[in-house]
Amino acid sequence: MKRIAEYQDLKGRVAFVTGGSRGVGKGIAEELASSGATVYVSGRTVEKAPPTGCIALKCDHTNDEQVRGAAQQIIKEQHHIDLLVNNAWGGYERMVQEGVFTWSRPFWQQPTWRWDAMFLAGVRAHYVASSLVAQQMVQRRSGLIVNISFWAAQKHIANVAYGVSKAATDKLTSDCAYELREHNVAVVSLYPGLVRTEKVMEAAAYLDMSNSESPRFIGRAVAALAGDPDIMRRSGTVVIAAQCASDYGFDDIDGRRPRPISLHDL
Repeated sequence: MKRIAEYQDLKGRVAFVTGGSRGVGKGIAEELASSGATVYVSGRTVEKAPPTGCIALKCDHTNDEQVRGAAQQIIKEQHHIDLLVNNAWGGYERMVQEGVFTWSRPFWQQPTWRWDAMFLAGVRAHYVASSLVAQQMVQRRSGLIVNISFWAAQKHIANVAYGVSKAATDKLTSDCAYELREHNVAVVSLYPGLVRTEKVMEAAAYLDMSNSESPRFIGRAVAALAGDPDIMRRSGTVVIAAQCASDYGFDDIDGRRPRPISLHDL
C-alpha cells in the first residue's frame, strides 16, 4: 500500500477531529495518528471505543459549552491546534420510522427534526468549532480546517434537507476561507466517495462497492492536505478524496486507488 511520507509525516502536529466515534471520523483520526500527529477526537460515545492512538474527548457538538471545553483542553495541553476536521453530523438517524423508509421522501413528507439535526449537529457544529479553533490559528498565522461535505451540495441526492445542509457547509468553507486567507489559514471542503462505514457495510449486498473507499482512505486525504506546504492554493475549494490520491500519490489501505467520481457519475 502506497503512502507518500513527505506529505503524510505529521509529527509535531496537533489535530482535532469532531464526530470520531465511528465511520469516516474514526478512520480519519486513526490515519492522522498513524501519520504521527497528536490527535484529539470528540463525540458523544467516543470514549466507549476510542480510535487507536487518539485521545478521546466526550463532547456533544450541539452543546457549545462542551465544544468550548474540548477546544480549551486541547490548547491547554498542547498549546495549539494545527488541524481541525469538522466531521460531526446529525440527520442520519431513524431513516426508518415505524417501518417506513423516510430518508428519500419529498420535502413536504419529511420530518422537520431531520432538517434541524443536520443544521444543529452539522453545519452549526462546524461553525462553532471553527470559530473557536480559528482564534488561535489566526494568532499563529497557520492552520487548516477541513469540513467533511458531499456531492449532495451540488446535485439532488436523497432529500432536500441533505442537499441544503451540504451546500451550506460548502458556503461555510468558502466564506471562512475568504476571511482567513490574510491570516494564512486554509479551509477546504472534502468530499468522500462511497465509504465502507459500518452502516454502509450493513447494506453492502445492495450496493456497488467496486469503487468504494475505506474510512482510513479519507484520513490519508486529510493527512496529505495537512502536509502540503502549498495548501493555501486550495483554500476555499472543494477537494475530492479520490482526486487527492491521484494528486498526492497514495493508495487505499487495500493497495487500490479509487477512481475519482464526477457529478455526472452520481
